[in-house]
Amino acid sequence: MNPRQRRGLVFMIVAALVALGTFAAVTSFVASVSAQVGNHVTVYRAKEPIDPYTALTANNLEPVEVPERWVSKSEVLRLGELEGRRVGFRVNAGSTISSDMLVPSSELSSDEREIAINVDAVTGIGGRVRPGDRVDIYATFADVPGLAKQTRELVKDVRIVSMEGTQTVVSSSDDGVGQKDVIPVTLALVPKDAKAVTYASAFAQEVRLVGLPTDVGAKRKKGESSVYDARRLGGVAVKEGVR
Repeated sequence: MNPRQRRGLVFMIVAALVALGTFAAVTSFVASVSAQVGNHVTVYRAKEPIDPYTALTANNLEPVEVPERWVSKSEVLRLGELEGRRVGFRVNAGSTISSDMLVPSSELSSDEREIAINVDAVTGIGGRVRPGDRVDIYATFADVPGLAKQTRELVKDVRIVSMEGTQTVVSSSDDGVGQKDVIPVTLALVPKDAKAVTYASAFAQEVRLVGLPTDVGAKRKKGESSVYDARRLGGVAVKEGVR
């Protein structure tokens, strides 16, 4: 073997050693990154902005693979666990959906129905009620021809199903059109009470939640008045068609 061949052989050996060293370094780096990142899991993100209380579906959600260590357990959900569920506030596109964002599923009895009404910080008792609490519902009718202005107790001992998520709605008054922050409250009611609350929500001047003690069912006093009208303050009923 001449000197030139020996130099070529040495270069080949050095090149092979460099290649092996590079391969080992890359493999070690990949293993290190893999060890740091860990396994991947599937989470679901909003494909587009989702308005409050819009049903989640495969059309407005998209699956994304992310490292398991980068997400919380509440974000690892199957599509079947999300479809049909709702979030009580606006979700921006790209936001990951987690179980603690979902409005709790209701547990209705066979004779209960769910309806939702809007309250504000005052009529909703300043956010003091929570799902599972019981309330009475009062309505104030202030301008009904032929009747004195009155506050009426519509329903007693109503269960709150959910109460979360502030929405801004357009409101009108004598001062013009403006915006108002409201809180949708979902109630569990028997059908006849659901009709009464729905009517009051549409036509009453104000619908108000009234907080109750936890044992109100056992200690409610007999003879409680269910109606209060302006005649008790000296008011006079307005005849039909007279202003």
